[in-house]
Amino acid sequence: MNLILLDPSEVDGHHARITDARRLTHLHEVHRANEGDRLTVGIQSGAMGKATLTELNKTQALFALEDINEPPPPALPVHLVLALPRPRMLARTLEHVTALGVKDITLLHTKRVEKSYWQSPELRPEKIHQHLILGLEQARDTQLPNVTLCKGFRPFMEEQLPALLTERRGLVAHPGMENACPRGIDEPTLLLVGPEGGFIPWEVEQLLAAGCEGMHLGPRILRVETAVTALLSRLF
Repeated sequence: MNLILLDPSEVDGHHARITDARRLTHLHEVHRANEGDRLTVGIQSGAMGKATLTELNKTQALFALEDINEPPPPALPVHLVLALPRPRMLARTLEHVTALGVKDITLLHTKRVEKSYWQSPELRPEKIHQHLILGLEQARDTQLPNVTLCKGFRPFMEEQLPALLTERRGLVAHPGMENACPRGIDEPTLLLVGPEGGFIPWEVEQLLAAGCEGMHLGPRILRVETAVTALLSRLF
């Protein structure tokens, strides 16, 4: 936790109070914080800065906020469309892409996505929120990503993809594509990543016909969480 991320409800003027066990434990056991320490804090959807820890015990931590006027790091110019991974991989992937600066995420059903994944507790709003918070704390960021669930490939193609491509370059990451992943782009991008096993050929055909470009990361077959991190790092 490189940032003490505060919910606006925890802030009262120039003071803040946290009471949840996770952050209190982190302050005690990882930061080994003491009263009088100055720590980096941020307010969800707001600015960052320094705060002095004025009280710390087993039930609460109190902070005196100082100059909270530092903007969060810039977001990546990308909307990530990710075929829904298995639950454990989803949790890690959400944290990783949030830490890297992705602010728009669509979780998509494709042919090779197990239908049972959509019943996972990891898709509950509070669980998704928890993973996003962990990613923000890691990267010292305050801007929560928007996460959308799309349980049908055809409805996505017909109702969402055309609008998403209006002002974005569409890139489909899939093994065997002709072109390698581009490097260092700065234009608004729609990045589509398939599930374990990849998109089926028909899905790839539909995405390319809609105006997306196919690309690959080389001959190695990577886990989804590894591939997404590698793609974002290379693209931006």
